[in-house]
Formats: sequence, structure tokens, C-alpha cells
Amino acid sequence: MNRFFSFRAALPLALLLLLLTAVQASAERIQLDISNSGVRKVAVAVPPFTDASGGGSGKDISRLVISGLEFHGFIQIIDPARGNTDGADYTVQGKYSTEGGQMTIEASLLDNAAGKTLPPRQFRGSVAEQDDLALKLVDALVEDFTGEPGISRTSIAFISDGTGSKEVYLADVLGRNVRQVTRHNHLCVSPRFTIDGKMLAYSSYHRGNQNLYLTDLSQNRMTKAISRREGMNLAPAFSPDGRTMIVTLSRDGSPDLYSMDMQGSILARLTERSGINVSPSFSPDGKSICFVSDRSGKPQVYVMDLSSRKTRLLTLQGEENVEPSWSPKGDRIVYTSLTAGHYHLFTVPVGGGSPTRLTTGYGDYESPTWSPDGKQIAFARKRNGQMEICAIHANGKGERTLFRLPGSQSYPRWSPRRN
Repeated sequence: MNRFFSFRAALPLALLLLLLTAVQASAERIQLDISNSGVRKVAVAVPPFTDASGGGSGKDISRLVISGLEFHGFIQIIDPARGNTDGADYTVQGKYSTEGGQMTIEASLLDNAAGKTLPPRQFRGSVAEQDDLALKLVDALVEDFTGEPGISRTSIAFISDGTGSKEVYLADVLGRNVRQVTRHNHLCVSPRFTIDGKMLAYSSYHRGNQNLYLTDLSQNRMTKAISRREGMNLAPAFSPDGRTMIVTLSRDGSPDLYSMDMQGSILARLTERSGINVSPSFSPDGKSICFVSDRSGKPQVYVMDLSSRKTRLLTLQGEENVEPSWSPKGDRIVYTSLTAGHYHLFTVPVGGGSPTRLTTGYGDYESPTWSPDGKQIAFARKRNGQMEICAIHANGKGERTLFRLPGSQSYPRWSPRRN
């Protein structure tokens, strides 16, 4: 009895502590559930940032902050030109200062209805890093809204034929800072970021064979061949621990999956005598992969447990299911499916079940790749013979073109977050 009454006496105190903890958490984070397609966009006003050191104009900073916030899809900007806060749920109260070549950018979110302000976010660096500091701020503000940092500082690698040859390019997700990575003057395909995002793998035919290369993105001089084995050397999937990769090789005939170390030495053969096996993608925990095989007659998506090598069929519907990519959240796999003569994007639960169709528009939708927060998917959309890089939210809403560049763009791959 004494224990029972002691528990009853302690219960109000425990509830009070729990309530205080919840209030403190809500003061630091807004915690919006933006995965719900029925939730309206949050109205946010972003007035020009004020110059705390006097005399400057923060319009460039506020414009970039607006672009970064809008990119995430759950925010609607209210009167950005005039900074009018009427009708806004929140206002970004921003300021910056410069001194001796250094810059500080700071902002906090004001809840207009409650009249409360969240703790400020502040970033400091050189004046030359102004844009990066502004985007760091964006990702921090997105974290204030959702509890998870934003992705405005990520990049997308892709193939473009704008120069006449299919070369590897890189651009940030806002379509700025477009950079040509390769200059082989020959066909390149399937760029893949390493787990830390510092290096990029791709396959090129410039030596005659389809060889696999790895280039250091900090500069364009250091590029090394990972695999020059006869036949295919294609599309590595890097393990989450960054120590190994799974590559498609056709050294013994038909394409099969091989585990390799980061220097290109073969560790194990994962598939054998079971048709064509391509397009591996790791689960977030590194214990499984999804891949494509035609062992059942038509290309389908399979899942393999890497410790036991047991394989199960994941997709059943569709004439052809290819290019799977495992969500960073671990719960779903996106893939391309041939349906009524056109390729469209679908997702399917990892454990199996009914697929969800994401795209319905005109054209072909190919090469899906997840954003590092698992909330968006980039892909190549082909219309009237031209391909462009587009994105869509994981709920199938918000399809839009990311880059408008000369020529056709294909094989997008979303980078990890930058540290």
C-alpha cells in the first residue's frame, strides 16, 4: 500500500515535469508535420535583413533566405518585396554585421499570433561566405519548424550534353553555381556521391571501355580509376559506413553485383547465374540492398539481406520496374515503372505492399534519387526529346523543374548534407 500511495503522490509532480519539458521543447521547435499532404503551407514573412553595423542593405541575404525556405515546399512567403507581415504566421527577424572581413548573420522566428520569439540562430564566417552563411541559417530555421535541419546547402550531380558530350555536372539545389566536373569529351553516366559527399564516382567510355572513376570534388585534378575490368563497371552504391561499395560488373558475362573496397578490390560476388543484376541501393542501416534483376523474366526490384544473401521479390505490378533508391528514412523504396508505354515514379513499402504512384504527367520520369531528409525526390523528366532535372515531394505534390540549362540533363543524384 505504501508503494501505491507513494506512486500516486509522485504522479502530479511527474506530470508537471513532463508538461514543463513539453513547453520548453515547443519554445525551441515548432515541430510541424509537413509529411501530411493536407496541411496548408506556413505563411512566413521575410523582411530585408537589417545591417547591425550600419549603412548596408540586407536584400540579397533576405532574397536567398526566401529561395531556400520556399525550396522546402511547406512555406509560403508573404509579401517578400515589402516585408509586409500581414497574414503571416511567422516573421523571420534577421540582421547581419560585418567587421574586418568577417560577417555574422542572425535570425529568429517570431510567432505572430502568440507574440513569442524562438531563440536566435547565428552563423559567422568571412564576407566571401555570405551565401553559405545565409543557407546555413535557412537550414537552421527549417529545423526550428520541423525538428530536422533543412537541405538548402545540398547539391545534385547530373549528366548534361550542353557541350556536345555527355559530361558530369554539379549544381546546388537552388540552381546556382553550376559546375562542369568532367571534361572527357565522351560519354559519362551514373554519377554517385560518396557517403561524406566529398567525392563523386561515375562511369566513362573515354578509354573505350566503360570504366569506373572517382574524382575529388574539392578540385578537378585528382581523378582515379576504381575499376577498369573488361565490360561494365557501373554505378557504385556506397555503404553507409563509407568503407565498401557494391558495383555492377560484367567481367564474367552477364552483369552481376560485386562488393568492393574503396580501392576497387573485389571482396565478394553477391549475385551469380541469375539473369541481369544491376542498380544496387543500400538500406540506411547498411544491412540490405535493393536492386534490379530480370531473373523472373522481366526486370523487377528485389531486396537482399547482405549477411544471409537471402533475396526476396519486392515489386509485382508493372511491365518493367527499374532504378530503385532506398529512402533515407528506411521505410520506402522509389523506383521507375513502365506503365502504359511511359516511365513513371512509384514508391513501395520496404516490407512489401501496394505501390504508390507519384507522377502522372506527360512524358517519361526516370532515375529517381532521394533528398537526404527523405522528403523530396529528384528525377529526370523527358518531354519532346529533351530531358531536364525536376523534383517532387515524397507525397507526390509540388512537381517542378530544378535547372533550366542548355541541352538535356539526366542521371540526377542528390548529395548528402554538408557538414
